Amino acid sequence: MAIFTSYLRIILLISGVLAGIQLPGFVDQYGKSLQAHMIESERSLNEFRDEAEKFFDGSIEELIAHYQASDDRVFQEGGQSISAIYQRNQLLEQAFRSFSQNSWSAYQQAFFTPVEDIQREVRSSFSYTVKLSPGAILFGLVSGLLLAVLGELIVRLLARPFRQSQHN
Repeated sequence: MAIFTSYLRIILLISGVLAGIQLPGFVDQYGKSLQAHMIESERSLNEFRDEAEKFFDGSIEELIAHYQASDDRVFQEGGQSISAIYQRNQLLEQAFRSFSQNSWSAYQQAFFTPVEDIQREVRSSFSYTVKLSPGAILFGLVSGLLLAVLGELIVRLLARPFRQSQHN
């Protein structure tokens, strides 16, 4: 049994290190994808910003309201489309500002409060590469150690009833 737990500890440590070392690469790809989507949404909105600047002192909200208040159904639906682009742009700008605050906020957003479609896109196209930066190495070692300790605790808790019955 002792040799089994030793191998289990090693396997858990290595698995944790390998999984943990991937996380910084995922966060980096998420950030790049978030930035690319934000830039693309800004480009989509630029034509409407020019129109808002020309007719509404730069207020995109007034431009949207003008389109939506029109009697013409085409303009109303156009206003809804502009509004959707504008809201998406606002969401992406806020997410990118939050992501860029510090390292912890980047990890927190990528895993706990992501822009769902961007996280899904990154997950589906993630290339498992080892980014051997000091942060990735540290993250991998800490992940491996935590996984090994957690595995050890689980094995000990599961083995406890058997040890107690042997002593009785």
